[in-house]
Amino acid sequence: MDVRLGYVAMSVHVTNASPSKTMTAKQFTGIMDREAGLRKLERIAQENLRNCLRLLYHNRAYDITFFRLSSKLIPLVGHELTEGWEYRGHLEAEFRTLGDVAAKDGVRLDFHPDHFVVLNTPRKNVLQVSLDTLKHHIWMLKALGIQPNHRCVLHIGGAYKDKGKAIRQFIKNWELVPEEIKGSLLLENDDKVFTAKETLELCEALGVPMVLDIHHHRCNYEENEEEIEALLPRIIDTWKDSPLPVKMHISSPRSEKDRRSHADYVTPEDMFPFLRQVANYTDQLDMMVEAKKKDDALFRLMEWVNKQGEKEQIRSLNGASFRIH
Repeated sequence: MDVRLGYVAMSVHVTNASPSKTMTAKQFTGIMDREAGLRKLERIAQENLRNCLRLLYHNRAYDITFFRLSSKLIPLVGHELTEGWEYRGHLEAEFRTLGDVAAKDGVRLDFHPDHFVVLNTPRKNVLQVSLDTLKHHIWMLKALGIQPNHRCVLHIGGAYKDKGKAIRQFIKNWELVPEEIKGSLLLENDDKVFTAKETLELCEALGVPMVLDIHHHRCNYEENEEEIEALLPRIIDTWKDSPLPVKMHISSPRSEKDRRSHADYVTPEDMFPFLRQVANYTDQLDMMVEAKKKDDALFRLMEWVNKQGEKEQIRSLNGASFRIH
């Protein structure tokens, strides 16, 4: 199985390159001229996109072709203060340049919209805001020149004191979701509420690929839930109609007392035995490293591959991918 590693949004090696610079609502209202405030927001967004471009050039140097974009590229988008803001035309050039570089390097780009995007909410206004936010993500993907299919990862949402009812609410709300948004989505198990098995069953029912987060699974599972290897062939089968390779998430717990929080780095023992299980069911896997040290955590894993891989029958393919024999 060939494994390609990616990381999330920011680099600890590239300085002054945040893709999430912002302006608060209070700062915006403090600008007397609203149009001047909107132009400043556009300049911040342009800087965020230029920083993303710097990150892609950094990634190119290390063969990293899997990267999660920040959902905060455009500050205050969707906020009531910026209603009617025609920002798209002002940012298309930066998006196009970013997308061209990603396409040239064969980079898989995707998003993980913020936690307030909830599709199983019983509140119509929350659902509408969630759909509007997803429409914005689809616009960004298209502006990058990327087909939005299976590019946005979501959790199922809240339990609302009754998980069965919450899942039924998701299925009910699904009927209100536009087809283009449906096609853009992936569902991920979370660390507190919906287990891997519950997420898988919903994905199978709706025809949505599942992103397995193995750290979340280790934090949140039912005592009688099947072992993860028994679920793996079904999880991977949810990707059978996707144009993209199977995607999963990996992280290590910060400590025994704080198992849900992500550590700075991924412990190889948390990842490689699991990958050997996955290798029984797919020939290709994209693994997103969710660690506090971002790209440095990816580099540490590749260092381990280069030092320990031969005796483990793992061979480096380039700076950010390897083959498990």
